[in-house]
Amino acid sequence: MHNSLKQQALAAGVLAFALAAPSVSSAASADGAGATQANPVPVAQAEAITWSKVPTQFLAAGAVNFAYRELGQQNGGTPVVFLNHLAAVLDNWDPRVVDGIAAKHHVIVFDNRGVGASSGSSPNSIEQMADDAITFIKALGYPQVDLFGFSMGGMISQEIALKEPQLVRKMILAGTGPAGGEGISEVAGVANVDLLKGLFTGPDPKQFLFFTRTPKGIEAGKAFLARLKERVDNRDKEITFAAYIAQLQALKAWGQKQPADLSVLKQPVLIVNGDHDRMVPTVNSRDLARRIPHSTLAIYPDAGHGGIFQFHVTFVPEALAFLAR
Repeated sequence: MHNSLKQQALAAGVLAFALAAPSVSSAASADGAGATQANPVPVAQAEAITWSKVPTQFLAAGAVNFAYRELGQQNGGTPVVFLNHLAAVLDNWDPRVVDGIAAKHHVIVFDNRGVGASSGSSPNSIEQMADDAITFIKALGYPQVDLFGFSMGGMISQEIALKEPQLVRKMILAGTGPAGGEGISEVAGVANVDLLKGLFTGPDPKQFLFFTRTPKGIEAGKAFLARLKERVDNRDKEITFAAYIAQLQALKAWGQKQPADLSVLKQPVLIVNGDHDRMVPTVNSRDLARRIPHSTLAIYPDAGHGGIFQFHVTFVPEALAFLAR
């Protein structure tokens, strides 16, 4: 391999682990391969459990053992399924966002195929990721769900709604964009630049990738990174280098794909982002709002890709109100 290619591969490998949840003490308690579904948490106990303590369960569906966690079962109603961002595993979700939505709704958060503790190899297309997510959702046995997709997860959510519209009641699309959207095929380049910034200046790359460099943005980034460490025991496995590369390939293909006809989406959709998203430029959120008929757009000021985490005190009530309508 040419030296420059070796350097790019090394940088990508380092970035994959840098973007994963911060290491605290231990990995997931069970390997996805060969695992069986854990006993669900009794409803009577569910009220006292938070994201930092909820156990990881496994569900065999198709040829995959999916790792997942669920909260708020006592709330009943339509479950809200969370779909994650590039290089992320279960422990990359902000506890304030998960716990906030689980206070009123049944929340299910999972690792897609080949990610974290889920078995198999990660697909290299958004369409295949959507197929795997559909397999998982149908295996749960619910006739309909709400989807909450952040970044790459929002792209997967769009594909799910296009492929299986009857399966989706409502969607929250955060920090994301449509197929063929502006700058989406360049995510790898943006991420690698910020990785180098982190390597030379010290901060976690997510401080650059998710937040603005203003005093408020820097403060919000530090608080977010601290919250990601709240779960100490039985943390998820970090993403592998192979899975990360597959995700980058999927994002590049999605960014070069012909736009889909989003006017066919009949579900209510809440679209949210920061006003300075460098990973998936904010113009894509505005584009989604123009193209999806029953959509509401919220843009947070002085915020980047992680606007929902920076403004979790504002976002969670907005999400709850949207889901309750």
